[in-house]
Amino acid sequence: MAGRVLGKTLATVSLSVALASVTLKSLGCCSLTTCRNSFLSCGFHLCSNMMSGSNGTKENSHNKARTSPYPGSKVHRSQVPNEKVGWLVEWQDYNPVEYTAVSVLAGPRWADPQISESNFSPKFNEKDGPIERKSQNGLYEVENGRPRNPAGRTGLVGRGLLGRWGPNHAADPIITRWKRDRSGNKIAHPVSGKNILQFVAIKRKDCGEWAIPGKSSAEKRELEKQLHKLFSQEHLVIYKGYVDDPRNTDNAWMETEAVNYHDETGEIMENLTLEAGDDAGKVKWVDINDKLKLYASHSQFIKLVAEKRDAHWSENPETDCQEL
Repeated sequence: MAGRVLGKTLATVSLSVALASVTLKSLGCCSLTTCRNSFLSCGFHLCSNMMSGSNGTKENSHNKARTSPYPGSKVHRSQVPNEKVGWLVEWQDYNPVEYTAVSVLAGPRWADPQISESNFSPKFNEKDGPIERKSQNGLYEVENGRPRNPAGRTGLVGRGLLGRWGPNHAADPIITRWKRDRSGNKIAHPVSGKNILQFVAIKRKDCGEWAIPGKSSAEKRELEKQLHKLFSQEHLVIYKGYVDDPRNTDNAWMETEAVNYHDETGEIMENLTLEAGDDAGKVKWVDINDKLKLYASHSQFIKLVAEKRDAHWSENPETDCQEL
């Protein structure tokens, strides 16, 4: 009993930390056993899809990083056609818009100075003091003192709303539980026959979209410690790397580590009251399915969780790996 009370206390603390700030397809072609055995390759497929703008071979990737207007502004990016995304494609007339938000230029502690400042000498592709400037996707190029987005052109240079030049690291904790009836029994979807999984979602104030609660790298380690302790062995790294995010620019981009913390019995989260932080309008448990419209690449992370947990995702049994 004492252990359970302690667990509930930790849950309240942990989730409060997770929601305090926001930094922030089907593997149906595989059997469950095959998917579990080949999950690393499926995860790499997701990573490859997100990064494929580097050579311009995928038309369905690197889209949100080219949308206009830029979040929180009236700034419109230069248009970048699919075939011109990759840096290897020559484009002499490329003329991206320069934009860094006033809130970033004000010099908050989470932001870098401008590249032009004489006392600023960032160590790109390295651990730069307390700042991690390595990319989870390997080395990135630096041109004229500015790091270059490894996924390709975005139509905008500068940092936009992002604080760091180069990779801006975040954590996306995906907290899940099984949907249950009043008797505590798992609820299965009437079409797929698979149990319905729920996750904690927040509604972002900046864009109104539902999203996974996220944390910046500065708070990431403490959050990970608390969640790992709380959920014991029930955590799973779903994805690490570049994220197709509407805040990305040619010189600054989001990277994340998405980790699933799963409450198998429902006891950990049983008496938990969800409270949103300053950047979130609402927070609630959301049923996972293929109709979800989520912020940035969060739908892809959620889908991977559903597949890994063998939960309901789609009413269409023909959805396959190629849709990732």
